[in-house]
Amino acid sequence: MIRSRSSTDPEKVRAFAIEVARHLHDRKFEDVRVLDVRGASPVCDYVVLGSGTSSRQMKSTATEIEKIGKAQGFGSLGESRDPSISWVVVDFVDVVAHLFEPNQRAYYDLEQLWQGAPSVPWRRGTA
Repeated sequence: MIRSRSSTDPEKVRAFAIEVARHLHDRKFEDVRVLDVRGASPVCDYVVLGSGTSSRQMKSTATEIEKIGKAQGFGSLGESRDPSISWVVVDFVDVVAHLFEPNQRAYYDLEQLWQGAPSVPWRRGTA
Protein backbone atom coordinates (compact mmCIF):
# COMPACT_ATOMS: atom_id res chain seq x y z
CA MET A 1 0.00 0.00 0.00
CA ILE A 2 1.30 3.43 -0.95
CA ARG A 3 1.48 5.83 1.97
CA SER A 4 -0.48 9.05 1.66
CA ARG A 5 0.73 12.27 3.25
CA SER A 6 -2.87 13.43 3.60
CA SER A 7 -5.27 13.00 6.49
CA THR A 8 -8.21 13.25 4.07
CA ASP A 9 -9.99 10.10 2.88
CA PRO A 10 -7.67 8.70 0.15
CA GLU A 11 -10.59 7.82 -2.15
CA LYS A 12 -11.96 11.37 -1.86
CA VAL A 13 -8.55 12.82 -2.76
CA ARG A 14 -8.19 10.48 -5.76
CA ALA A 15 -11.74 11.27 -6.93
CA PHE A 16 -11.01 14.99 -6.73
CA ALA A 17 -7.80 14.62 -8.77
CA ILE A 18 -9.79 12.72 -11.39
CA GLU A 19 -12.50 15.40 -11.40
CA VAL A 20 -9.86 18.10 -12.01
CA ALA A 21 -8.46 16.08 -14.93
CA ARG A 22 -11.91 15.59 -16.42
CA HIS A 23 -12.64 19.30 -16.09
CA LEU A 24 -9.40 20.17 -17.91
CA HIS A 25 -10.32 17.73 -20.66
CA ASP A 26 -13.83 19.19 -20.91
CA ARG A 27 -12.24 22.65 -21.28
CA LYS A 28 -10.18 21.39 -24.25
CA PHE A 29 -6.84 20.96 -22.51
CA GLU A 30 -4.56 18.47 -24.22
CA ASP A 31 -2.40 15.66 -22.85
CA VAL A 32 -4.13 15.65 -19.47
CA ARG A 33 -2.46 13.36 -16.95
CA VAL A 34 -2.94 12.47 -13.30
CA LEU A 35 0.14 11.17 -11.51
CA ASP A 36 -0.04 9.32 -8.21
CA VAL A 37 2.91 10.74 -6.25
CA ARG A 38 1.92 9.31 -2.86
CA GLY A 39 5.03 8.25 -1.03
CA ALA A 40 7.27 10.09 -3.51
CA SER A 41 6.21 13.66 -2.79
CA PRO A 42 6.36 15.23 0.66
CA VAL A 43 3.79 17.87 -0.33
CA CYS A 44 0.93 16.24 -2.24
CA ASP A 45 -0.62 12.93 -3.26
CA TYR A 46 -1.60 13.66 -6.87
CA VAL A 47 -0.27 15.92 -9.60
CA VAL A 48 -2.60 16.86 -12.46
CA LEU A 49 -1.03 18.15 -15.69
CA GLY A 50 -2.67 19.67 -18.72
CA SER A 51 -1.63 21.71 -21.76
CA GLY A 52 -3.76 24.73 -22.54
CA THR A 53 -4.03 26.72 -25.72
CA SER A 54 -4.11 30.29 -24.36
CA SER A 55 -3.50 32.31 -21.22
CA ARG A 56 -7.20 33.17 -21.12
CA GLN A 57 -8.16 29.48 -21.16
CA MET A 58 -5.67 28.66 -18.42
CA LYS A 59 -6.74 31.57 -16.17
CA SER A 60 -10.46 30.87 -16.48
CA THR A 61 -10.02 27.12 -15.99
CA ALA A 62 -7.86 27.69 -12.90
CA THR A 63 -10.68 29.79 -11.44
CA GLU A 64 -13.21 27.07 -12.30
CA ILE A 65 -11.22 24.28 -10.66
CA GLU A 66 -10.75 26.43 -7.56
CA LYS A 67 -14.55 26.69 -7.31
CA ILE A 68 -14.93 22.92 -7.82
CA GLY A 69 -12.33 22.30 -5.13
CA LYS A 70 -14.02 24.60 -2.66
CA ALA A 71 -17.39 22.92 -3.27
CA GLN A 72 -15.80 19.50 -2.58
CA GLY A 73 -13.91 20.61 0.53
CA PHE A 74 -10.57 21.16 -1.18
CA GLY A 75 -9.87 24.83 -0.72
CA SER A 76 -6.85 26.00 -2.63
CA LEU A 77 -3.82 27.49 -0.94
CA GLY A 78 -3.74 29.80 -3.88
CA GLU A 79 -2.74 30.06 -7.44
CA SER A 80 0.62 30.92 -8.90
CA ARG A 81 1.11 32.24 -12.41
CA ASP A 82 4.23 33.10 -14.26
CA PRO A 83 4.28 36.67 -15.63
CA SER A 84 3.51 35.57 -19.20
CA ILE A 85 0.69 33.24 -18.05
CA SER A 86 2.30 30.23 -19.66
CA TRP A 87 2.15 28.15 -16.47
CA VAL A 88 -0.54 28.27 -13.79
CA VAL A 89 -0.30 26.20 -10.62
CA VAL A 90 -3.33 25.65 -8.39
CA ASP A 91 -2.39 24.07 -5.05
CA PHE A 92 -5.12 22.17 -3.21
CA VAL A 93 -2.55 20.65 -0.79
CA ASP A 94 -3.45 17.00 -1.54
CA VAL A 95 -3.72 17.69 -5.28
CA VAL A 96 -1.61 20.15 -7.26
CA ALA A 97 -2.78 21.12 -10.75
CA HIS A 98 -0.31 22.43 -13.34
CA LEU A 99 -1.83 24.16 -16.37
CA PHE A 100 0.83 24.75 -19.00
CA GLU A 101 1.36 26.28 -22.38
CA PRO A 102 2.83 23.33 -24.36
CA ASN A 103 6.36 24.75 -24.73
CA GLN A 104 6.59 25.50 -21.00
CA ARG A 105 5.39 22.00 -20.21
CA ALA A 106 8.06 20.49 -22.44
CA TYR A 107 10.74 22.74 -20.91
CA TYR A 108 9.93 21.90 -17.27
CA ASP A 109 9.07 18.27 -18.05
CA LEU A 110 7.35 17.38 -14.78
CA GLU A 111 6.54 13.95 -16.18
CA GLN A 112 10.29 13.27 -16.15
CA LEU A 113 10.55 14.56 -12.58
CA TRP A 114 7.82 12.11 -11.53
CA GLN A 115 8.79 9.37 -14.00
CA GLY A 116 8.28 6.61 -11.44
CA ALA A 117 4.80 7.81 -10.49
CA PRO A 118 1.93 5.66 -11.75
CA SER A 119 -0.59 7.30 -14.06
CA VAL A 120 -4.16 7.32 -12.80
CA PRO A 121 -6.91 6.48 -15.32
CA TRP A 122 -9.30 9.43 -15.35
CA ARG A 123 -11.40 9.27 -18.49
CA ARG A 124 -15.06 8.62 -17.92
CA GLY A 125 -15.63 4.90 -17.79
CA THR A 126 -12.02 4.14 -16.73
CA ALA A 127 -11.84 5.35 -13.14
